[in-house]
Parts: sequence; C-alpha cells; structure tokens
Amino acid sequence: MQLTTRVTAILALLAAFAALPAPSLAQDKVAVGVFPLSSSLPHFVALERGFFREQNIEPEMTKLLGGPANVAALMTNQIEVSAVLVTLEGLNANVKKPGVATYISLNSQTKVWKMEQFVVRSGFAAKTIADLKGAKLMSAPGPANINTAKAILAKNGLKEGDYTIDQLDMGQHVNAMTAGTFDGGYTLEPNASMMIKAGVAHPIEAGVISKYILGNENANAYAAGCAMTADFIQKRPDVAKRFAAAWAKAIAFINANPDEARKHLAKNTYTPDNVVDMVPMLGYVMVGDMTKEQLADLQAFADFGNSIGVVPEKIDVSKFLHKF
Repeated sequence: MQLTTRVTAILALLAAFAALPAPSLAQDKVAVGVFPLSSSLPHFVALERGFFREQNIEPEMTKLLGGPANVAALMTNQIEVSAVLVTLEGLNANVKKPGVATYISLNSQTKVWKMEQFVVRSGFAAKTIADLKGAKLMSAPGPANINTAKAILAKNGLKEGDYTIDQLDMGQHVNAMTAGTFDGGYTLEPNASMMIKAGVAHPIEAGVISKYILGNENANAYAAGCAMTADFIQKRPDVAKRFAAAWAKAIAFINANPDEARKHLAKNTYTPDNVVDMVPMLGYVMVGDMTKEQLADLQAFADFGNSIGVVPEKIDVSKFLHKF
C-alpha cells in the first residue's frame, strides 16, 4: 500500500472514531438520608430538575423518618448527607461525635414560612395554646420536637400535668387526628395542611418557635437544614462542593418559583396531590448567604437547645457550618 493511501486510511479511521459518541463518565454517588417532608424540597427539586446530574452527582436516597434516624445513619457513615436534619439534634450529635453534622444550608420557620404549629381537632374547644389545658396532645417525634413543644406550652402558662403529650410518627398524625385519638398537637407541614384540607383539624398558631422561644415573631427559627458529615467534606471535597452547588441551585429555584417548586412535593412526600398547592414554603438559605442577624437567630436557637438539655453543652454554631 502506498504511503498516501495509508495516510488516507488512517485519517478515515480517526474520523470514524471521532464521530462516535464520547463515553459517559460515571456519576459520583452520594448517600443521602431523606425525611419526606416539605423541608426536604431542595433535594427533590435538584433531583427532578437535573441539577444533581449537571454536577455529575447521583444521589442514593434512603428514606429516614425523623431526626434520630438521620443522626444514627450519619454517625455510622451509612449516609454522607442528611437532606433535612433537625438542628438541635444535629448539634447534640456533634457534641457526642464532632463532625457528624456540618450544615451547608438552613430552613427558616416563621409565621409566614410555616412548618411547626399547634393544631386542634374539629370540635375541640380551643382557640389559643393556653386553651389546651387538659388536652391529650401528640408531638412530632424526637427530643428536639417534643421538648420544644413543652417549652412553648410552658410559655403559654401550661405546666406538665396540665396536659399529656406523646411522640407520634409523622406519617400517623393525620389519621390520629381524624380518628380523634388526640385533641390536638404540635405537628409539621405538610401534615397541618392535610388536616385542614380534610376538615379534621384547624390551626391554632404557627411560627411558635420564633414567637415564644426566640422572643420575636419575625425571627428566623432555623430548626432544620441540610447537613453533611465532616468526613464527606474532607475525603471527597470536590464531590461535596458539586453536591452543594446543585443544592444551592435548587434553593434559588424554590425562592424564585415557589408555585412551580411545590409540584415536586407530589409523589416525593406524604403530600396528596390536592394539598400540594397549599403547603407553605420555608425560608431556604445557603449558609454562605446568611446575614449576621440570621446567624444570631441560629445561635439563639442553639442556646435554647442547651437550656432544655437537648444540646448538652453551650456551643458556637459557626463551628458546624460550612460555606462552599
């Protein structure tokens, strides 16, 4: 074969290889614990809108109901990220094992950004929290939730013995209220919206952490957020950074398009289709975007956690925040 013919053949072969699709790179897998409530909305937005995929991230989701389950999974390295972790329980875990929960974003709860709230079943005569004297109450599970509920009741003049309160799995709240098992309780979204829609309960007051615990109804109650293990951040820093970038894009989308973002609650959480449009949004914010005032609100809530014994020692919350 002549030289020119060989060159032509080689060039043709190279051209053929160039025309082939490039092999796709394997996505970096990240183990994520998800509590399927509206608090976890950024995860579902990032997943279904392709924000994780853009960052070459493949979340491996495990449903974990409640703070204690997420904390246990983080401590045993079964998950690297908790899509939503109660802050007081995360801080408590950090005291026991430093680095278990490093928050990259937080969710504000107020009277506008509703999450925690007291409700009563239809037919029970109570218009204020103080009216719950003698009531049989339920609470969202976990030491942070039940102790916060008790502290709010105390702020309204009710001491233990004036009522009974039991922790109840979030998936059972609506059915328990429908059955009349409890007179009322301290519940979270989307359960409150589901109860209201079904006509089995009505709200007494929302934004109660801001008002009664932080002493200012306009304060940001940062009761939960997205947390990573310090090991994940240190051992896979690039993957952690890209995960956080996808999370930040999801938060920006939610804040700019709340009505569109709500649609991701359907089929991903316990929210029925006919309730999705009425579920309140939260004040989602990346740690790197928080103001001094917002950081002060978080510190105040952590100090409250210490005062009720959920966080065993007073801590500087900034040590457990990570800005990407």
